[in-house]
Amino acid sequence: MTAYDWISLVVVVVCLMLSAFFAGSETALTASSRASMARLEKQGNPRAGIVNRLLTQRERLIGALLLGNNAVNIAASSLATGVLLTWFGNAGIAYATVVMTVIIVVFAEVLPKTAAFNAPDRIALSVARPMQLVVTVLGPILMTIEALVRWLLKHVGIVVGEDQAVLSAREELRGAVDLFHCEGGVEKIDRDMFGGVLDLRELAVSDVMIHRTNMITLNADDKPEDIVNAVIASPVTRLPLWRGNPENIVGVLHVKDLLRALHALDGDAAKVDISALMTAPWFVPDTRPVSEQLKAFRRRKTPFALVVDEYGEVEGLVTLEDILEEIVGDITDEHDVAIPGVRRQPDGSVNVDGAVPVRDLNRVMDWHLPDEEATTIAGLVIHEARSIPEVGQSFTFHGFRFRVLRRARNRITALRIQPLTRASAPAE
Repeated sequence: MTAYDWISLVVVVVCLMLSAFFAGSETALTASSRASMARLEKQGNPRAGIVNRLLTQRERLIGALLLGNNAVNIAASSLATGVLLTWFGNAGIAYATVVMTVIIVVFAEVLPKTAAFNAPDRIALSVARPMQLVVTVLGPILMTIEALVRWLLKHVGIVVGEDQAVLSAREELRGAVDLFHCEGGVEKIDRDMFGGVLDLRELAVSDVMIHRTNMITLNADDKPEDIVNAVIASPVTRLPLWRGNPENIVGVLHVKDLLRALHALDGDAAKVDISALMTAPWFVPDTRPVSEQLKAFRRRKTPFALVVDEYGEVEGLVTLEDILEEIVGDITDEHDVAIPGVRRQPDGSVNVDGAVPVRDLNRVMDWHLPDEEATTIAGLVIHEARSIPEVGQSFTFHGFRFRVLRRARNRITALRIQPLTRASAPAE
């Protein structure tokens, strides 16, 4: 062996050690507990602060890890191939491929990542300072690569903003939870709750509201005793009141206020002044994001609002419970009216009420029907069919067969949905 061969082998070993460092650092930093790092930083641990800063620039960190890992792996493979070519001739290429593949996979990937996965916090603190140096040194190269990526994407019709991450942290989190669910580490209910939290910013109030056709409203000009009886028979605690026509909402009546008034009048419903008990209605636009509406509920300390469209017409109502149900699923109590909207059939099909939201159906059945163009399952069928189907018509799209069971005027009230096990056929 020549001095060159010895130097090459030493460089190969160093590259493999660096590869193991990058692989272990990637696993440790991404798997480390943000809560633990935040606590350690507050306690004065400087390395924890570095870890937190690295994780705030996630795309830059991942880019540095990928660039460094690929660079040292390519260098190690090239040098090893050169040495083995000198020793064995053309057969050295095959020897280098086999040997380097085994060494890189076992010692530079699996081994360090397994170690980092079992002790992520400790290893993340250990590699914090070196990784900070790597990110700083490779920063200009990474910015150049990001600019090149954006330029190439722009020329194929994909525009990425300067402040927009090339890698989506939200989708990465969602994918990780789905993976853990498939592996049995996360239950379905927990996966759905996590997905519901991530979806709050993407949903508008119109996606979660109770439509006006399902609202329980009362005529403020009715006799007080009739209103009292209607409130007692209602399953809700807040009821909108209207005058003249149902679109003219003039106030909201709370059951507690009504009970206090009845108690003060010794139960004489005829003497109750409904107008004095009403509170002013709160109107919100249907385009407001659900996350903003949740904050608005907290600020106003009221869980009830009426939803209006762009013309100011009442479109429905939204409550704090409706928003929470997007996270935790349906919330029912002993006073809720049990009207099942999803009924499984013995043949594997599902009978669904037309007003069932697509998101709720996906959550219950673990399906993935699109909910971007329509809120309800009936709206989805009308959108895909480009018409209002007749009773008995069937359509096939998104891997399911939809059959219209009932229709009331222009509304689809009941459908039968059959998941398909074969490739979807064209719509009938």
